[in-house]
Amino acid sequence: MLTLQQTSPRVALADATWITTPDAVPAAGQRPAYEFRRAFDVTDTATSAILTVTAHGVYEAFLNGERVGDFELTPGLTSYRKTLQVQQYDVSAMIVAGRNELILVVSDGWFRGRVGAHRVPDSFGTQTAVVAALAIETAEGDTRVVTDRSWETGVGAIVQADLMDGQTSDLRRLDHSDWQPVAISDDPLTQDADRLVWSVAPPVRKTESFTPASITRLRSGRQIVDFGQNLNGWVHLGRLGPADTTIQLTHGEALDHDGDLTLEHLDITVAPGLPKLPVGQRDIVISRGNPSDAFEPRHTSHGFRYVAVDGLEDDLTPADVSAHQVRTALHHTGTFSSGDPRLNELHRIAVASWRSNSLDIPTDCPQRERWGYTGDFQIFARSAAYLDDIGGFARKWLTSLADDQHADGTITNVAPDCGIEPDPVIPISFDGSAGWGDAATIVPWELYRAYGDPSILAETAPMMRAWVDYAARAAAGGRHPSTVASHPEPAPHERFLWDTGWHWGEWLEPDVPFNPQGDPAIVATAYLAHSAQLTADAARVIGDAAEAERYTRLAQDVADAWRTEFLNADATLTDPTQANYVRGLAFGLIPAELTAAAADHLVRLIEENGTHLGTGFLSTGMLLPVLADNGYPDVAYNLLFQTDEPGWLVMLERGATTVWESWSGIDADGNPHESLNHYSKGAVIAFLHEYVAGIRPAEPGYTKVDIRPHLDQRLTWAEGTLETPHGVIRSRWERDGSNVTIRVSIPQGVTGIVHLPNGELREVAAGDRTWSTTESARPSRTPYPDLRAVRVAAAQAPSDEPVSWGRIDPDVTTLGELLDDPAARAVLDRVVPGVADSPMIGMARPVPLNTVLEMAAGSLAPEDIRELRAQLSRL
Repeated sequence: MLTLQQTSPRVALADATWITTPDAVPAAGQRPAYEFRRAFDVTDTATSAILTVTAHGVYEAFLNGERVGDFELTPGLTSYRKTLQVQQYDVSAMIVAGRNELILVVSDGWFRGRVGAHRVPDSFGTQTAVVAALAIETAEGDTRVVTDRSWETGVGAIVQADLMDGQTSDLRRLDHSDWQPVAISDDPLTQDADRLVWSVAPPVRKTESFTPASITRLRSGRQIVDFGQNLNGWVHLGRLGPADTTIQLTHGEALDHDGDLTLEHLDITVAPGLPKLPVGQRDIVISRGNPSDAFEPRHTSHGFRYVAVDGLEDDLTPADVSAHQVRTALHHTGTFSSGDPRLNELHRIAVASWRSNSLDIPTDCPQRERWGYTGDFQIFARSAAYLDDIGGFARKWLTSLADDQHADGTITNVAPDCGIEPDPVIPISFDGSAGWGDAATIVPWELYRAYGDPSILAETAPMMRAWVDYAARAAAGGRHPSTVASHPEPAPHERFLWDTGWHWGEWLEPDVPFNPQGDPAIVATAYLAHSAQLTADAARVIGDAAEAERYTRLAQDVADAWRTEFLNADATLTDPTQANYVRGLAFGLIPAELTAAAADHLVRLIEENGTHLGTGFLSTGMLLPVLADNGYPDVAYNLLFQTDEPGWLVMLERGATTVWESWSGIDADGNPHESLNHYSKGAVIAFLHEYVAGIRPAEPGYTKVDIRPHLDQRLTWAEGTLETPHGVIRSRWERDGSNVTIRVSIPQGVTGIVHLPNGELREVAAGDRTWSTTESARPSRTPYPDLRAVRVAAAQAPSDEPVSWGRIDPDVTTLGELLDDPAARAVLDRVVPGVADSPMIGMARPVPLNTVLEMAAGSLAPEDIRELRAQLSRL
């Protein structure tokens, strides 16, 4: 009897040959899905039959006209040069006695499609191909059908398919392929069978389905379908009109002020001076007039809430169209709820954002980039582990992270690293950035924390160590130009300051321009210390004492250097931002005797900012936990309940159904900006699980659990549950005036440490427990004065008098001409030192000055831009 995964993928496909199409390769974005077929005879019904298949591209299998299995977008995304997943299907019930036909449909997918922000095609090769073996057992004997020269290939109804651009299906071509002999693939990758693996992650499937919340016909004839929820996947359209009707489906996240779909906020400018790349997300279907036909594209995916339907004269009804969420079918493990509907809705949209970005890999967004950004997942991994069993999903992704690690230890910006090297669009590398590359240490540790399995640390230890060693060499091997200028001879501690290389830094820090030429040391050095300590801890867990000692010593040296360079005796920082205080406290860089003062400085910054957060991409998820851990849960709750921008609840007030990339994803005037489905800011929900409901592991894997809810007068109750291998942990608290009831459920084999609101500590074994108590009074304090209005007014003050230009015409003179002009170059070097030497500047040389300054508004301070204009105008 044949069974699934009875042997290795290599053995299962040993006698099969990679086959491809002999056709010339069409232009990227215009490539069809190719069909491969083989007919075969079976003399008896099958007692068992197993189909093994994988592809360079995305494939579907059909046996006797029926689709095989319910997996989507197989074989999934991996670093194909090192790892390629193989799927198996039990097709015993699909084999018939007599003539059978197996068809494999293959499109570009991630292997050859226009993927990622830059839409560069052919990331892993220029040739799609497929390999398959069908093993059949009957009472009369065994039969094997394998891919070889006997197969035929042709183009069927899918005449164009790209994951980003969309799918075009001409249903008039159904059953009308022009078959020809296949070619044997000559891609060298096909000879490497060692990269074939069974997946450790759950498969991608269609999960939730959505019916329209509304369907509106515009004056133009376009119909707008609103599914009421931002999601990732595709639509099923069951009304296609008469023969030759061409219907276009455009997918997006927002409507303009006229109620029409807008995609402008999703289009990307890859580099200065280059035209915007349209986001794509358009499917087309041409009807053959068969009323039973339906259109459901499975060789693409889209991020959308709205679908604009053009070309269909019939009015759609909710029964005609539905949306399908397509994602990894993760097992859900955690819940949160409370007495405040806003927190419940915030949790819901964060979950929705995470799940629509778990399409085989953790993507940043499901529409315009769809990359496995390392920074995003290291930020959200802890939150994700409270929602779903991410063990296999994350391990699969970590395999790609290790596969793509450079020989010198550099961690790539995205994993898998889709995009050819060097990228012809941006010929510089952003790899090796602190906070992004540190996914190599943080994500494995979060998995160990959640599941208690040391094997994940053993598997990733080489990657962790190579990354930390790379960062340590980078720290020791150079100095930032500003540091050299201030004191040419380095101090001894500077060999542990990481102040060289490309870094995204805190990224999207409110009101702080991004300066790629600035000194990155306070951020990068903090991450080097943190990752060195995690690497030491991991080595200790897996029993490598020597490596544990080596990385502990490195972590101490780097932490000491950070303190020497950035921490003053009064616990202030030389660069006193909210983000830097949060990081210093979260990573243990601030000594115990100074943490109270440092936390007070952080609170001062928050409250003087009108109790608004000022943290960016890397530290926002750590902000509320740091405040709670250092005695300021009230300030954490104040930020959580902030209804002014920047703040989480602003998203709810403006109709968000997933978490936004920008705090002003929908601005006060209703205009969309950037992606409206980025889960990183949703990392705040870890605070809801750990601090509001109060569930966190006291030991890795929850063999011991810490129940420590932080109560707030604005909440009457909160509850969290978490399914662990030991059973379900539950924590619930309720407030009635000054009385608080705590209810806890602890599964067998787990010890609970319960922190009661009156300060008492209880250690409990398995079972259900209830306590009634009162909350200890908190020390009162006077908040710091709100100075935000003063700063905002100063920032919005009228600029200097209008500039009258001399020999430079800012609408015509290009940046390149300025850089080549000694006097103009001297102005640039004087006002914004170092910027002219940025690698990004080279790509902006053909761009007029005014356009450059507009694009630099997020990177340069307004006063620097004004001064540049003033001095250049006098030339």
